[in-house]
Amino acid sequence: MSSDIAVPISPIFSASRSIGDILVATGRLSSKDAARILEYQKANNVQFGDAAITLKLLTKDDIDFALGQQYDYSYLSAANSNLSPALLTAYQPFSTVSENMRAVRSQLMLRWFNKMPERKVMAVVSPGKQDGRTFVASNLAVVFAQQGQRTLVIDADLRSDPDKGQQALFKTGRSFGLSGILANRAGLESAQLVPGLPNLAILSAGAKPPNPQELLGRLAFSNLLEAACTQFDVIIVDTPASTEYADAEIIASRAGVALVVGRKNKTLVPAITHLSHRLQGGGISVIGSVLNDA
Repeated sequence: MSSDIAVPISPIFSASRSIGDILVATGRLSSKDAARILEYQKANNVQFGDAAITLKLLTKDDIDFALGQQYDYSYLSAANSNLSPALLTAYQPFSTVSENMRAVRSQLMLRWFNKMPERKVMAVVSPGKQDGRTFVASNLAVVFAQQGQRTLVIDADLRSDPDKGQQALFKTGRSFGLSGILANRAGLESAQLVPGLPNLAILSAGAKPPNPQELLGRLAFSNLLEAACTQFDVIIVDTPASTEYADAEIIASRAGVALVVGRKNKTLVPAITHLSHRLQGGGISVIGSVLNDA
């Protein structure tokens, strides 16, 4: 049984390819209107985008889209309903939340992923439910993929219903998922590519098993991560609440490092501190923490 999944690297648009060419090619602008904009641009010595907006032939969203294509920066338009709007880094790449996620990405690259080539896996953990682990894990994955890193999100919360978690955010189809792989029913080919976001793949949790902790403790989970490391640059593992189950610690021990998430006005500081001490006591590096206020 093959365990390979092809993750295509997005074609890089040359920065010399004009905004007008990109918008015409993608159907956002007609050739006739492009000519009108160019004429106005030359006559008034302004940028193409400014001319188009003045003539009311394009919107700022159109211009941002073209710039993203021009510089190989993939994101989704508001009209695209293929994914959940909670993926702010995919739909609102210029928002404060997206900028904060990019700042977190930079710190993670400096502290973990760039340290040694074999460091590719990170677990995202938090004390309780609704702290925002899944939100942080998924949005971080998007910004890593936007940077050109081949990124895999593994939903290792085998406690939740199959149609929740990462599957609900990325609206992936049903697959064997992680539980199916750990039960030797499938391989890494169960991961699914995300349309519109090149370099990003999702491995959903799969069917809810009766023995999640035992499955995660099997050698098969370590073998899966090793196989994923040969195909991806960054692997982010989502986890269940750590105060309710020991799963998160098992997952973090396999990853070797954990990012701790807390939610503003919800997660208690002692709970974060206790979780961090537990992880460190088990030999797991706590690379940092994120305060989620979304």
